[in-house]
Amino acid sequence: MSAIQYQKNEDNIVILTFDSPNQSANTMNADFRTALDEVVVQLQADEDIAGIIFRSAKKTFFAGGDLDELIQATPEHATEFFNMIEEMKAKLRYIETRGIPVVAALNGTALGGGWEIALCAHHRIALNDPKSKFGLPEVTLGLLPGGGGIVRSVRLLGLQNALPLLMEGKQFGVDKARSLGLIHEIADSTDELLEKAIAWIKANPKSQQPFDVKGYKIPGGSPSTPAVAQMLAIAPAMLRDKTKGCYPAPEAIMSAAVEGAQVDVDTALTIESRYFTYLATSQISKNMIGTFWHGLNAIKSGASRPQDIEKWKATKVGILGAGMMGAGIAYATASTGIPVVLKDISLEAAEKGKSYSQKLLDKKVAQGRLSAEKRDHFLSLIQTTASNEDLAGCDLIIEAVFENPALKAQVTQEAEQYLASNGVMASNTSTLPITELAQASRNDQNFIGLHFFSPVDKMQLVEIIKGKNTSAETLAKAFDFVQQIGKLPIVVNDSRGFFTSRVFGTFIQEGLRLLAEGVHPARIEMAALKAGMPVGPLAIQDEVSLTLSEHVANERYKALEAQGQTIPKSPADDVIHSMIHEFNRKGKAAGAGFYDYPANAKKQLWSGLSHWKKDNDISEQEMIDRFLFVQALDTVRCLEEGVLESVVDANVGSIFGIGFAAWTGGAVQFLNQYGLAKAVTRAKVLENKYGERFKAPQLLRDRAAHAQPIQ
Repeated sequence: MSAIQYQKNEDNIVILTFDSPNQSANTMNADFRTALDEVVVQLQADEDIAGIIFRSAKKTFFAGGDLDELIQATPEHATEFFNMIEEMKAKLRYIETRGIPVVAALNGTALGGGWEIALCAHHRIALNDPKSKFGLPEVTLGLLPGGGGIVRSVRLLGLQNALPLLMEGKQFGVDKARSLGLIHEIADSTDELLEKAIAWIKANPKSQQPFDVKGYKIPGGSPSTPAVAQMLAIAPAMLRDKTKGCYPAPEAIMSAAVEGAQVDVDTALTIESRYFTYLATSQISKNMIGTFWHGLNAIKSGASRPQDIEKWKATKVGILGAGMMGAGIAYATASTGIPVVLKDISLEAAEKGKSYSQKLLDKKVAQGRLSAEKRDHFLSLIQTTASNEDLAGCDLIIEAVFENPALKAQVTQEAEQYLASNGVMASNTSTLPITELAQASRNDQNFIGLHFFSPVDKMQLVEIIKGKNTSAETLAKAFDFVQQIGKLPIVVNDSRGFFTSRVFGTFIQEGLRLLAEGVHPARIEMAALKAGMPVGPLAIQDEVSLTLSEHVANERYKALEAQGQTIPKSPADDVIHSMIHEFNRKGKAAGAGFYDYPANAKKQLWSGLSHWKKDNDISEQEMIDRFLFVQALDTVRCLEEGVLESVVDANVGSIFGIGFAAWTGGAVQFLNQYGLAKAVTRAKVLENKYGERFKAPQLLRDRAAHAQPIQ
């Protein structure tokens, strides 16, 4: 069956229905390209055509490019790839410039290549569906819109309006698309979609794109227009400041847009194809497609969830502790329609936690993203209490109290008796072993770790930690709950710090070690940003709080001593001890840490950090390598030790949980794309210079020896 069904009606209007065989959504794959070639041959052979309508037989209009194909593109095949893109675009350009009306009847979401096809049409009609999304999100996968999306967006919207949409990959709904002038009409049914498309063709027997009309000027002006030229003079510097040179896609988009705006449409399309080929054959796009598309889809489809266990939904959730984390979990749960009991030691403390949800929901109402009625409904789902009895009937209780094993044991035992039969008891601990915490439980098979990240309303990831005796059914329920509240679950086995906190700690510690070695703190922070980390280690240590890090470290040393192990404290521990006990600087919450926090000004590095300053001329690349390798090597150790069970969870968890450089595709993929043999060699150099934390794990050495990626 062809991916494009060709039908000519009694009005001589050709209806092209996209229906990719063997796929639930339409994509620009080989089937589509073959079908497009055949369609254009038919169109060229028939001079008696009144108009053309694009529509879809799928639930959505068109999903975009075929990422399975794109990830295979290599530099060796760049010319072949470029020619293939150019040929496909030429076919679409033929349809666009034939001189007859072309209408896109959008029955649902059109993203990436799908939206590019829609932009080929002269008139776009969308089904009035709030779930429909439009836009060009290719940049989020290290790519650019290569099917004409840049060229047509710039010509329809102007550089100043198009660039933010293109460079940020923004998706928008029907109303926004109409306000931009990219959707011209709406319809309330698929039948009405087709009727309106036919009516528009009959009313406009001769049609062309506005930008193909002689004398057409790009809205806002060309790159040489003074206002646009002024914007473009500073835009590259602003972009570089944002990407730190780690992400070539936004830079390529800007270049293709600006260069294309200075030439005719067909030349602009070729310029776009060249930049698209450059990105599609690069390693960075492969890293990002592998994790942000294939990896996320694997997790969302339940790859880490126990199979053959019936899907489960939480009906009432109890949360112990209404501090920052408990309040955030309550918001995330109630805002998806699940009743919540938020308990603290006093009703006043619980109400304070609920006010966090009030603040977030009020902001949404003020922005027009939520009705006042819905806000009130969500708030009504949060019951505040100081009494454990109110937890009766909860099928999931999550404790989110301070990182103290005795306190966690106490609140678990007090609350667990009110848990529904076969309910799940969970801990939001970020470091304490779940198996040890489960000892306080009446049934350790029903006990599990649910490690949320702060701030909960913004952070997508939840790390699910299995205790030694956690049952498969409990794990499945925890996984289902995380997805029920719209979060992203990864599954790990129990150990101190689990995966995310453990590896994240290596990043912060490396920054503190560099400070102890006498490196200027501004150089440390900048090297981390240039590595691709979202925040420098000193800034993030302030956010975490130095006192909490000291407490966690002390608990770890105590636990190791109890096991008969003695580990000397690191230079990073000494830095934290000095900051707290010599200089009384405990972090952002205390108003002073590695940074000063003036009331009405931006934070700035504390001048007292010169206490550690020496003339250390370590190169920026050396620091970048230390930041990335120390995390990546420890991630491989987590795989080797069985803390992590899958490379997908490792890569996704490292990016969404600890902010590992997204351009790499994750901590394990960083080593794969670096080249495992090269990585082993580099690790050996770092180990010799800086210590055993850079020693290549046996798993890495074995895979390198057999030239096999870690997957």
